Amino acid sequence: MSMLRILICFVFLFPTKGFAAWIDSLRLSDALQSNMVIQQNKPFKVWGKAEPGQKIAIHADWLPASAEVYADTNGNFIGIIPVPKAAEGDFTPHRIRIVAGDEQIELDNLLIGDVWVCSGQSNMQFSVREMTGSEQVISGADQPPIRLLNVALNFSDTPLENMKGTWQVCSPTSVRDFSAVGYSFGKKLFDRLNIPIGLVFTGIGASSVQAYIPKGDLANDTMLNKAYLQPYLADPKSKEQIDGGFTFEKVMRPYLLYNAMVHPLINLSIRGFIWYQGEANHLERESYVRATQTLIKSWRRNFSQGQLPFYYVQIAPFFHDREDPALAFDAYFREAQVQVANLNNTYMVSTMDVGEAKDLHPKNKKPVGERLAAIALNREYDQLDVVYQGPLVDDVRFEGKKAYVYFTPGTLGTGLQTNDGRPPRFFYVAGNDRIFYPAEAFIDGDRIVVETNKVTHIASVRYAFFNYPVTNLENKEGFPAMPFRTDSWEEGSEGSRH
Repeated sequence: MSMLRILICFVFLFPTKGFAAWIDSLRLSDALQSNMVIQQNKPFKVWGKAEPGQKIAIHADWLPASAEVYADTNGNFIGIIPVPKAAEGDFTPHRIRIVAGDEQIELDNLLIGDVWVCSGQSNMQFSVREMTGSEQVISGADQPPIRLLNVALNFSDTPLENMKGTWQVCSPTSVRDFSAVGYSFGKKLFDRLNIPIGLVFTGIGASSVQAYIPKGDLANDTMLNKAYLQPYLADPKSKEQIDGGFTFEKVMRPYLLYNAMVHPLINLSIRGFIWYQGEANHLERESYVRATQTLIKSWRRNFSQGQLPFYYVQIAPFFHDREDPALAFDAYFREAQVQVANLNNTYMVSTMDVGEAKDLHPKNKKPVGERLAAIALNREYDQLDVVYQGPLVDDVRFEGKKAYVYFTPGTLGTGLQTNDGRPPRFFYVAGNDRIFYPAEAFIDGDRIVVETNKVTHIASVRYAFFNYPVTNLENKEGFPAMPFRTDSWEEGSEGSRH
């Protein structure tokens, strides 16, 4: 039988719906799927496509009545339904049914809990199967109340509505290729809160911060426009047709990843963001701080859910194939990263003690995720008993060949210690000649005493302030002391280091 006869027969069998009826007109956003976690205690958007002007009814099994909306002239619709607060230990599966005429879509096995977006470059992408202790982690990952979504890599010159990726129930199979930091974060929240946790990973290795910022936000900032946007727009590559394939060059281009991998999610109700990125921009300073703060503000604005928490990771120690303690460009970058947290509801964790000096991708990812979770538990979930930061320098007093380092009381936890029982490492001192020497250091109660015979009058103390120190100084809760310097000398103006 010819194709024409088949089509004629189809129309005859279904004459009331017309020739086009065999093509479904009702579609939901790719972000809305069975097995997902619905964000608790917030209005939840159900959005998608239908025939222009058509009425869409949204039935959620926790609501007594359906919500009704109409598709606009372009066929787009957004319905908003209330969602109750999650109850501890309640893992009841729910359903949402969306009906348009005689078409319907049902989402099932939904849980009500908290959704967190995980983003960044390779150290956030680094998978569970690659992390320290992966076999034990994977074998223990049969946790149906945790749900995982990996957003597939894509690039676009214009903002997209669609993405690829499947919401999955957390299991030893599904967790293997998920973000190790993201999963460790989510598992810590689940273990402590006992509510469903949804984790969305959207990122890619080697990517730059500017790749995740909307084009308009780059254009509207003089510094970012000059540093990132205009050089790209002046490059012939900006005129090329963009496809979804990975290249190290393409993940550095401004705004393409935002358009393809963040914008499709902006209608999704979430609890907050975690972010691990910086290696691709590590030679930048002020422009990186501005770019990251712009990213945070733009994401918060576009997700339209207020000042969503944004927790991020300071880059780990790395030697860049040069074992020279005089090289401190990453230390200056880490110092710049601290400034990002000047933005409201934004906090940073350190990885100075769990890095691997000769590996850009340290495998010990569990502490990183759990430290991010500790911030969330204390700051977002009001569990004020949870320690979430390491010793932060407050004051340094100089007395000739000695210096006394004091820390902000709230960062000491229950006291100072080293994780190996040895004296604190990586304290350096300099006189006014700006030549740095390694110094002896020891714990004296809640302070550190630093001393040297190399300098008559100490003018500066620096702690862990070069590219690759893997540190041992921490509080008794296991959070590392933050790197610091007491001087304000311009980068590159120091003398030699001995």
